[in-house]
Amino acid sequence: MAASTDSSEEPREQQTPPAGLYLDYGYGSHVGLRRELNEDSSVITDTLFAVADGMGGHEAGEVASALAVQTLADGWNQAEGRISREEIQGFLTEADRRIREATDSKAGTTVSGALLEDQGEGLNWTVFNIGDSRTYLFEDSALRQLSRDHSQVQDMFESGLITAEELHSHPQRNVITRALGAGDMWDADYFSAPVRAGQRLMICSDGLSGELNDSEIEKILGAGRNAQDTVDWLIHQALRAGGRDNVTVVVVDVQEQVV
Repeated sequence: MAASTDSSEEPREQQTPPAGLYLDYGYGSHVGLRRELNEDSSVITDTLFAVADGMGGHEAGEVASALAVQTLADGWNQAEGRISREEIQGFLTEADRRIREATDSKAGTTVSGALLEDQGEGLNWTVFNIGDSRTYLFEDSALRQLSRDHSQVQDMFESGLITAEELHSHPQRNVITRALGAGDMWDADYFSAPVRAGQRLMICSDGLSGELNDSEIEKILGAGRNAQDTVDWLIHQALRAGGRDNVTVVVVDVQEQVV
C-alpha cells in the first residue's frame, strides 16, 4: 500500500505479511478539550509508522507536523518501502529544511516513530525520536518506553534533580529540548528492538502520555481489545483525564499469519 498521512480517526488496516507475520493497526487523533487546532499529524505505511506534534502560533505547528509526516511518506513511497535507518535520517533532514523554509524557522515539531526493518538477522523495529512524543512496546503483559524524551524534565530526572513521580506533574514538563524545524538541535535518537508475534507497538503524542501514566496505558493495552478499539479507548481516557492537549495514538499489533 502507499503511505498514508492523516490525523483523523478513520481506521486503516493492512495485512501485507512480512516473513510470516502480519500487522493489524488502528489510529486516531482528537483536538482535545482545550485547544482550537489539532497540530498533531501521523503517517501509516506497511512498514513505517510515526506521530508528529507541532508547535508554533497561527497554525504554524500544524504546518510543521504535517510537513514532517508528509516528508516521511514521500520518502517511503519513492523508495517503494525499501528503506533503512540511513534513509530515515535523510528524510528527517529534508523535513527540517522544508519546515524552516515554510515557517521561516518560527515553528517546529516532535516526531516519534518506528520502521519495520529486515537487518539480515531477522526483523527489527528501528525506533526514531525527536522531542517528547513517544514510542512504546507492550510485550508479555509489560510496557516499556523505547524512545527517550528530549525534555527539560527528563534531563532533570536523569541528573537526579527530580523524582520519577515529579516527572508527570512538574511545571516544566512540556518544555522540549529538541524539535524538528526549530532551534539549533534536532538530532534524532535511534533505538532497536526485535520484532516478535504478540507484540503491540504504540506511538503517541504527549496529549496521551501527559494525561495517563504508564501503568494506566499498560492496563488499557493489555485489556484484550483489537488495535482500533484500543486506540479509541486510550483517546477516550485521555479526554476523561482532562484532554488538555491534542492527542494522537497509533497502535500496531504484530500477529502470526494464519495459513
